[in-house]
Amino acid sequence: MPTNHNNQLTAAHAQEVESGERFQFGRNWSLFLRSLADEQIGQAELSLKERLHVQSLRGRSFLDIGSGSGLFGLAARRLGARVYSFDYDPGAFASTAELRSRYFPEDREWQVAQGSVLDKDYLESLGQFDIVYAWGVLHHTGSMWQALENVAPMVNPGGTLFLAIYNDQGKRSRRWRSVKKAYNQLPPKLRFLVLWPAFAQMWWKRLLKDALMGHPLNSFRNYKAKRGMSLWRDVVDWVGGYPFEVAKPEQIFDFYYRRGFELTHMLTQGGNLGCNEFVFQRAKIEKGRKGAP
Repeated sequence: MPTNHNNQLTAAHAQEVESGERFQFGRNWSLFLRSLADEQIGQAELSLKERLHVQSLRGRSFLDIGSGSGLFGLAARRLGARVYSFDYDPGAFASTAELRSRYFPEDREWQVAQGSVLDKDYLESLGQFDIVYAWGVLHHTGSMWQALENVAPMVNPGGTLFLAIYNDQGKRSRRWRSVKKAYNQLPPKLRFLVLWPAFAQMWWKRLLKDALMGHPLNSFRNYKAKRGMSLWRDVVDWVGGYPFEVAKPEQIFDFYYRRGFELTHMLTQGGNLGCNEFVFQRAKIEKGRKGAP
């Protein structure tokens, strides 16, 4: 995309951060890349192969929406796909571009851009893809249902849509939304007033158990090995993750069913704080379902 387009997005993003309406996810992704290992890349490749029931993506196109660190764009490219990655956050865009230059320098089959999933004109300019991947990002746009609407036509007939959306837990979700908003609206030097109580609430039981078992701080040491990011940085990412929207599994299912998609895989979180995971396949021939909101 033209430089002025990126400058406009970067300015809009900076204004939202300054006003307390958006968290800077890109900072965490740059830290994540420092410790990215081949094992994590292999796990990302494996997850794509298992969900798609394939061993290769050669000859297929892959759209990575909200690319973050660029890990799954990298995984798809290593599996042979033609990849287009984009993110609204300038830090995430830079991280994805860095990962591309690290593993696929000057590769024309992996394009990286800065863009917004809420910009319909931009999305239409990209066309359609065999696989559209939007994992844990659309609920951070500030307009989740519009984002969910916008990605639907980007999937080729017969293509696959990957989604992960925060589970709606009613009052608990609303409380966390208030916490996240408060964190972002505080001056950076005062954010510990929200962060430390949230950290204590989330982790005191686990850390107490470590101490009683004679392995103090064991959870801290093991967490980074499993997740690739320190426990503390993940807590900051969770507490700061705003905008923040949620949906019940049946809402997502019905939303895409009405738009000609069939659910092929779902993993729900029940009472947990995480994301419900969905894999949909778009019908090869539209059946003209009615009643879409």
